[in-house]
Amino acid sequence: MQIKKISLILLLVTLSVSLFSQKKIRVSGYITDEKNRGIELVNVTLWKSNAGTTSNPNGYFDISISHTDTITLVFSCLGYKKTSRTIPNPQKDFFLNVQMVPLSTTLKDVTVKGTRKQTNMMQSLDAGKVRLLPDASGGNIESLIVTFAGVSSNNEMSSQYSVRGGNFDENLVYINGVEVYRPLLIRAGQQEGLSIINPDMVSNVAFSSGGFDAKYGDKMSSVLDITYKKPTDFEGSISASMMGGTFYLGNKIGKFTQMHGIRYKRNTSLLGTLQTKGEYDPSFIDYQTFMTYTFNKKWDVSLLGNISQNKYNFIPQERTTSFGTLQAARKFKVYFDGKEEDLFETGFGSFALNFKPDDKTSLSLLTSAFLSQEKETYDIIGQYWLSDLKLNSASKAEEGQLVGVGTFHQHARNRLNARVLSVSHQGSRKMESNTLQWGFTLQNEHFKDRISEWEMRDSAGYSLPHTNNGVNVFYNLISNNEVNSNRISTFLQDTYRLNNSMGLFFLTAGIRASYWDFNKELIVSPRFTATFVPDSKKDLTLRLAGGVYYQAPFYKEFRDTSKVNGNNVITLNNNIKSQRSIQLVVGGDYNFRAQGRPFKLTAEAYYKKLDNLIPYNVDNVRVRYYGKNMASGYAAGLDCKLFGEYVPGTDSWISFSLMKSEETINGVTVPRPTDQAYSFSLYFQDYWPTNPKYKLNLKMIWADGLPVAAPQSGREYGYFRTPSYKRVDIGVSRMLVGGEDRWMKTTILKHFKTIWLGVDLFNMLDIKNTNSYFWVSDIANNQYAVPNYLTARQLNLRLIADF
Repeated sequence: MQIKKISLILLLVTLSVSLFSQKKIRVSGYITDEKNRGIELVNVTLWKSNAGTTSNPNGYFDISISHTDTITLVFSCLGYKKTSRTIPNPQKDFFLNVQMVPLSTTLKDVTVKGTRKQTNMMQSLDAGKVRLLPDASGGNIESLIVTFAGVSSNNEMSSQYSVRGGNFDENLVYINGVEVYRPLLIRAGQQEGLSIINPDMVSNVAFSSGGFDAKYGDKMSSVLDITYKKPTDFEGSISASMMGGTFYLGNKIGKFTQMHGIRYKRNTSLLGTLQTKGEYDPSFIDYQTFMTYTFNKKWDVSLLGNISQNKYNFIPQERTTSFGTLQAARKFKVYFDGKEEDLFETGFGSFALNFKPDDKTSLSLLTSAFLSQEKETYDIIGQYWLSDLKLNSASKAEEGQLVGVGTFHQHARNRLNARVLSVSHQGSRKMESNTLQWGFTLQNEHFKDRISEWEMRDSAGYSLPHTNNGVNVFYNLISNNEVNSNRISTFLQDTYRLNNSMGLFFLTAGIRASYWDFNKELIVSPRFTATFVPDSKKDLTLRLAGGVYYQAPFYKEFRDTSKVNGNNVITLNNNIKSQRSIQLVVGGDYNFRAQGRPFKLTAEAYYKKLDNLIPYNVDNVRVRYYGKNMASGYAAGLDCKLFGEYVPGTDSWISFSLMKSEETINGVTVPRPTDQAYSFSLYFQDYWPTNPKYKLNLKMIWADGLPVAAPQSGREYGYFRTPSYKRVDIGVSRMLVGGEDRWMKTTILKHFKTIWLGVDLFNMLDIKNTNSYFWVSDIANNQYAVPNYLTARQLNLRLIADF
């Protein structure tokens, strides 16, 4: 009730702002050609006035005009006849559709595009949508990626995601052509902090869920390709919310451009909704800069830098969890002592020297460095009671028989230092009907870890596992390793374009080769993509992609575990081989209009034949590998996405996926840890019909549960599934525009272009989602899985100001 009251008060306050606005008439609609396709960049101006706007890629326009007796709008665009529409004595907002007629005169070297075709496996994303997205992870690009078909995330506190049956480590992420990395020791979403991508600095986002080109590296699942922008003038923004804040500044001075971004996150209030109560003290901060200098038309340089520090301190106090079914309901109660202190410090930098000898050739020399110092320290003691729950005569649950009572002690002193250095050359050459691209990279990797963690369990005065030979710990892990290795990789690919009477053809074919001196392995990866747009049906695009994709082992994959004097000791397996995925993807897009609005239906079917697999188990966001190639499997599925303007002038989409993924370990076939039979997601935008300055953003995810197994045990010995993940986040925002809203004319606010005031409601339906389990034992060493519920319903206030 308290949350409802607060939300109602904030909504009334926000609505009251509109009373200060000047009365205007809003005219909106679609501009189409003779084939009912939207026309982009049409100039819409008020006759005898400077007021105007332009149409978006779907042909939609929206203009607010001061109330007058008669309104005349003029529509003009290169390649089309100028036209006008007159609206006599408008009394309310008006919806207007306009059809433009092409000019009879053909202009040389001018192409007017109505819709954009996806001619490869990379789909584009507008990074600006993240600004108003209700996101519990703190405003990450990845939070929008997880609403795409084939992409899944079962933890709102994490920016990590799985794609088409792969795990988090199988996803490539690039910023300005350089691969970036994440910290390696993080095991829970609440430790994670901020994604390395700063949305304020992004200009282009491209994403592929499979079948990507040879120019991208050796991973088996997906590519997220980020390009940072070059500001053309002075610009900036500042934001603040209950979860932290951001500051961004960009500028161009002659031939020099620069951007600086600072982000701070402190999601104490959100973590306070978790089942484990205590003193949460997270603190995440990072600074990024991107600078460029253009010497002349041929030469320019750029520098990208990032420094981040993630601190996570936690003193647990108590936890009470009720779980199970009506027939077998249980209550878990635990009191804690001790604390956890984690520190993750990372630095990333890249330098690029670019040379364009002519308009058709581009050459680049890139260097980059990634450094990470990670520390995980905890000593936590818990005393727990596990009891049955029974329904009394009043149909209320009450504690029954005690099932188990005991103590556990979890200890860790983990350290990891990582360093990745690289130097590479990339180039491209445009020819009459094809584009040739190539690249060569040298990379050095150095890792040093000191791992010491163990867990002791005691039930009814007996240490577990109980033997007559002494006291034992339930689990331990020791590592003292240091490794230095080198990789060499190269690629060559060509994109050929053919336009004939049948239609438009695109064919991209390439080959990639890599060598790693740690295991003396050479891998060769041929890949292709073919696209066809039939001339008789230009609203249809067909695609076919495939190839051989390798997952080159990184540090976590080749850490094997063996027993030494009763201890689990990590050793480095130099016989490890790259995992392999032979992929085939077939699909396409169909563009159409419904109720005068543009839509695009995308469907892709895929099959992956997997071998040389390194099995793993997932606990929260930590992936624990077996450390050796000992499995084979497959992944197959269907991804569908309906994208369009469900509300005029706004982009929304619905995604639906079906998938099955299995692997065979030691002769036993089991589902892979990321196997999800179904996944449904929705991203929806709306606005107040009479005042579009009020915006609504909604994100919904409903996905099948994931298979899990008991700790220190594999799925081949037994597994069960978590409940399905269901979550709805909603946000409402009000935009104040400089020069239009009375509040923006005050002395303090007149320097801002726009100010957004917003209210978010995370987990609107207050659903208890399960991401992992806390395992307890009784004297007979029977283990009980107590669900770790994710965050509950939470209110968030935010402010975004652009200047």
